[in-house]
Amino acid sequence: MNFTSKSLSAGLYFVATPIGSARDITLRGLDVLASADLIAAEDTRTARKLMEIHGIALDGRKVVAFHDHSGEGAVARLVANMKDGKSVAYVSEAGTPLVADPGYELGRAAIAEGLSVTSAPGASAVLAALTVSGLATDRFAFIGFLPAAKKQRESEIAALRDVPFTLVFYESPKRVREMLGDLRDILGAAREAVVCRELTKKFEEVTRGTLGDLATDFQGRSVKGEIVVLVGRAGAVEVATDDIDTALREAMKTMRVKDAATVVAGALGLPRRQVYQIALRLGDSE
Repeated sequence: MNFTSKSLSAGLYFVATPIGSARDITLRGLDVLASADLIAAEDTRTARKLMEIHGIALDGRKVVAFHDHSGEGAVARLVANMKDGKSVAYVSEAGTPLVADPGYELGRAAIAEGLSVTSAPGASAVLAALTVSGLATDRFAFIGFLPAAKKQRESEIAALRDVPFTLVFYESPKRVREMLGDLRDILGAAREAVVCRELTKKFEEVTRGTLGDLATDFQGRSVKGEIVVLVGRAGAVEVATDDIDTALREAMKTMRVKDAATVVAGALGLPRRQVYQIALRLGDSE
């Protein structure tokens, strides 16, 4: 199928691109790529290959790089093109622009100049993972990548402990084992979770279980590819006060109050803030 150029009004067009199968781009997305005066891409090679697969000719149009390391000058040049009456299509390397991908600063700059900003929606690893996860999807929170540093990662996970939504993370295959261990220790081993790998690609894999099971399963595995981790929503848990006190006293023998509260809250499936207050009370009484 060949896509011919049609007139597009001046402005910015965010175009979602496939996360795996090249056929997952929408017809409208292809129309925009065939018609835009200028194409900006996180990875120009990927963008050119996608257009070649779908028979979209550049016909002298430029494909320029725009990524996380592009500075204010790159934003200014693209905005100037739009102000001159040109249509600019922006594509990230894969998926929907701005969702853990570049494009935010460009969109903000275009809006500030009163320019039109349009989305040609399509593939997204977040939505694909939610669809196949089997977890509740009526309310979810997309967290993206957690910090690489262990202490920062643990603090951010602890802050999410009581969020009553399905949690969606992106993670590097090099860090997924350590991440799953931290999720288990802080959120509780019994929480439902899913690890999606290489969605829509040849070696797509979806692994479901508890955080305890998944942390154990992935501990000895060599993992490759793009990964999305989902964690089921927090639920109300009733635990006897004496059990909390006993667990905290034992943990505080070898840990700081803050760390003991984090570990016990995760192990018992309780809000960290509640357990921390109990730990402070115990510390003051001893």
